[in-house]
Amino acid sequence: MTATAARPGPTGAGGRAERFANPVLLAFLLVAAADLAGLLTGAETVHLVAKPLLMPLLAGYAALRGAPRLLVAALLFGWGGDVFLLADNDLAFLVGMGSFAVGHVCYLTLFGRGEGRGVGRPEAGLATGIGYAVVLVVFLVLIWPDLPADLRIPLAGYSLLLTAMAWRAGVFGPYAAAGGALFLLSDALIATGIAEWPQAPAPDFWVMLTYIAAQALLTLGVLTKHKPGA
Repeated sequence: MTATAARPGPTGAGGRAERFANPVLLAFLLVAAADLAGLLTGAETVHLVAKPLLMPLLAGYAALRGAPRLLVAALLFGWGGDVFLLADNDLAFLVGMGSFAVGHVCYLTLFGRGEGRGVGRPEAGLATGIGYAVVLVVFLVLIWPDLPADLRIPLAGYSLLLTAMAWRAGVFGPYAAAGGALFLLSDALIATGIAEWPQAPAPDFWVMLTYIAAQALLTLGVLTKHKPGA
């Protein structure tokens, strides 16, 4: 056996897994493009098929890249929220919101561990946190009277959790910070729709565009800063 043959290379288990990462990422991008195009053109069937595929593909890509389990879990709970929100009734909306909330808890736990292990720079500073808190309070005060009474408390609690996640995402650097901010924007757009505020043309397109970008940037941020074995 030669020295070259004895040396472990990229064909090991990790190398074989990562070989499939880029094709899975390409599939995610193609499905995302199809979903957004379906929303713009009014092809509801395309959206119904594409939306449930998005987060499993992104989670698969993250797993193949050796992402922390908490990131994969957060994406899969996002998938649960995506599926339930396809149904047009209050119970499904609450269950979907609960699934997203668990995903945000996964993100928050991951961000806390990352900060404790010195991952990236401590960008989730106090000033940023105060800014997010002010935005949250102002938004809730403005939208509260227009929300259905039975959704006010759940939405307020969920909004607080989401805002905390968006703030803490900065621990994993600028990509994750941008992802957290876009997640907050996406859900704010949903809330304004529930409150029956004036909407931009093709509101579902903007909700999904900001949501897909948010999850992708959160994933990129964690993968960029994550230290294997941490």
